[in-house]
Amino acid sequence: MSFEEHAADFAGLPVVDVTVDHRHNIELPAVADPGAVAWRIRVVEGYEFGNPVAEFGKLLEHFLGTVDSSRVTALVVGDWADHYSEDPESHPVPLVRDAADRLPNLRALFVGDIVREESDAAYIRQYDMTTLLDAYPLLEELTTRGGEGLVLPTRTHSNLRKLHVQAGGLGREVVRAIGASTFPRLTHLDIWLGVENYGGDASVADLARILDGTDLPALRHLGLVNSEIQDEIAEALGGAPIVGRLEELDLSHGTLGDEGAEALLGGQPLTHLRRFTAHHHFVGEPVRQRLLAALPGVEVDMPQALRRGDWGSGRYVAVSE
Repeated sequence: MSFEEHAADFAGLPVVDVTVDHRHNIELPAVADPGAVAWRIRVVEGYEFGNPVAEFGKLLEHFLGTVDSSRVTALVVGDWADHYSEDPESHPVPLVRDAADRLPNLRALFVGDIVREESDAAYIRQYDMTTLLDAYPLLEELTTRGGEGLVLPTRTHSNLRKLHVQAGGLGREVVRAIGASTFPRLTHLDIWLGVENYGGDASVADLARILDGTDLPALRHLGLVNSEIQDEIAEALGGAPIVGRLEELDLSHGTLGDEGAEALLGGQPLTHLRRFTAHHHFVGEPVRQRLLAALPGVEVDMPQALRRGDWGSGRYVAVSE
């Protein structure tokens, strides 16, 4: 899922837009089956109203009152025009939470489909997702974008199957909460850790409960990506109990180098994997070739290394600010 372009599909469904422009015009496409698409609610560029979240609420209300919302299964919250505000009353999550009785079949939710053209990832201010998760006990897929202000509670959620947490910097409290939660049906977990300069202060120790995997018995895809501690993560994976249960491992978008690749080579076998992904890495060609050779029968998506920058170690993550 790219920070450069809005999601074209979500939860296996094509995304259609419900938008309000700077002239208060609402555009809502006619769709025969409201459950056949993922609906994105967003404010388009040029919005200049005094209370953006109130206008977002009117847009959401218009949508809920126009379509048969009981058939809606996937909802995408796009730009709400005040995504940088520290005022909790300027966030759309409470509006979505309060609409739960009108969205009884919602199974997939994406909060923050905001792209680089609209905002840097570091300036997307998120919200406490506690009551949102409680309001939608049947939710199967949750994606959030933006680490500032994000709270993910320690929870038991019986139906959640996919969790994607994207950030240019993700706080250790969020990482620990994910590890301390019980998700018996979660098959797919992606965490974008980011960099310390933008709040990404999680360490490998904070990943311990996730790597142990006791409360993630169904997990088959693990993505620990966009991290400046990628080599340390690779070393920890060498003995992590959860690895033996995985079908897919993703270490993309971070600072993975020769040290991390050597740790993978010296750790537990990865030949049981169906797919190994490491886009955006800094592994030298000789070591990359050794890693490829050590994964016969595994679908490996690991192009050649990026060119290093001219500062520090020269390694950098894909998304920070």
